[in-house]
Amino acid sequence: MPVGGGRRFSRDNRGPQIRINHRIRVPEVRVVAEDGSNLGVLTTEAALRRAQEVGLDLVEVNPKATPPVCKILDFGKYKYEEKKRAREAKRKQTIVEVKEIKLRPKTDDHDLDTKVRAARKFLEAGNKVKIVCRFRGREITHPERARMQLDFLVSKLEDLANVEQRPIMEARTMAVLVAPKPVVFQRLASERALRERERMKGDRPLGADGQPQNFDENEEEPLDEDDDDLDDDEDDDEDDDEFESLDDLEEDIDDNEDDPDA
Repeated sequence: MPVGGGRRFSRDNRGPQIRINHRIRVPEVRVVAEDGSNLGVLTTEAALRRAQEVGLDLVEVNPKATPPVCKILDFGKYKYEEKKRAREAKRKQTIVEVKEIKLRPKTDDHDLDTKVRAARKFLEAGNKVKIVCRFRGREITHPERARMQLDFLVSKLEDLANVEQRPIMEARTMAVLVAPKPVVFQRLASERALRERERMKGDRPLGADGQPQNFDENEEEPLDEDDDDLDDDEDDDEDDDEFESLDDLEEDIDDNEDDPDA
């Protein structure tokens, strides 16, 4: 327990803190205005006044310069854009892992074919593959058997992989390391870009050609084939005329019945 009964905490995971406004304690700073123009070296107080006049913040963007470089900007928007760029970079980065495939000098040909399929799957996913042959007991007296197996596996992967580390002995194992060829990473990048385009399309409605339709917000949506509002209105007008004519007809009949000369 820490001396004094205080709470234990660590600042090791905290990144560099960006100093803004009154946290900037240096006497002078080089100021970049909100429009990108260079205001030169100003006192920190003058720079703060300038930022307050335009309703923005004074942000230290390069603390290692002499004097430190500060920029007048909206700090909330700045943090949002920084996080957005970080997420975008993390999403686009390619993470290469090392997958390990184990075998024995006595592994038969059928099992070697299975190992080849597994290694190809790892390579096509953009991962490196370390193939390890382990020796037991007196098997280590026949390293040529392991070397033959490793060479066989590498020959089956040569269309996808380059050898980064030739077969070498490591204690009681012999290992070889292969990595995907650049064409594999290019294909993965193309597939990732295609998925991104599909994601950006979202749930937009599809047209007759199966492609998403692009509607202008100011453009009226086309009427459906089953939308007969206009026809209904016309039919209603015709029906009204018809009813009026029937009423007139009934009135004429009544008038004729009342008139003895008719």
